[in-house]
Amino acid sequence: MVPLSFASRNFSVLPSGALFWPDQAALLIADLHLEKASWFARFGQMLPPYDSEATIDAVAEDVALSKARAVYCLGDSFHDRFGCDRLPERARAKLTELTEGLRWVWITGNHDAGMIDHCGGEVVVESVVEGLVLRHEAEADETRPELSGHFHPKLRIKARGRRVSRRCFVATDTKMILPAYGALTGGLDADHPEILKAMGGGASALVPVSDRVLRFPLAA
Repeated sequence: MVPLSFASRNFSVLPSGALFWPDQAALLIADLHLEKASWFARFGQMLPPYDSEATIDAVAEDVALSKARAVYCLGDSFHDRFGCDRLPERARAKLTELTEGLRWVWITGNHDAGMIDHCGGEVVVESVVEGLVLRHEAEADETRPELSGHFHPKLRIKARGRRVSRRCFVATDTKMILPAYGALTGGLDADHPEILKAMGGGASALVPVSDRVLRFPLAA
């Protein structure tokens, strides 16, 4: 885990794109999009049906690594509001084990708004923890420090003659967007106008490597 300071609070970044908040013993993850493959299958687009198991296994590994006692999911945890109903038996059992063993908070997003709670945990629209706002989509006029998801940011750069794409965090002094966590999620360029608009200016892409976080200022 790589240390990261944000809004006068200390965090650790995990290789998966999760954020661990030691003072709260809390793991923060965004955009799992569980059961995305089964959602597409309903419309005839067949994808390998293993995305949910892979994502839930990754969450379990991060919980064990960080020793988290709470998990906050920052929206679009399911690809639609009925995704929990379609979980395969093993994935549902693993997820239920996690939600029963931890304080688990589902913050709803645009995909899973109105989600029906069949997988345990608490369902909320947003949460405020020790003055830090946790929501799905960043609000440009929010003056409190804020963590969000929604945009699936990725940084694309040219290195040694090759185009490289890495999922990243996007941050200002008071806002941070987490990368998408799910196994079957795409990405939006970190300097996309919609991201920069939501951040309100002065944003940088943060890319964690083995021992530090690299910062790349994003021009409007």
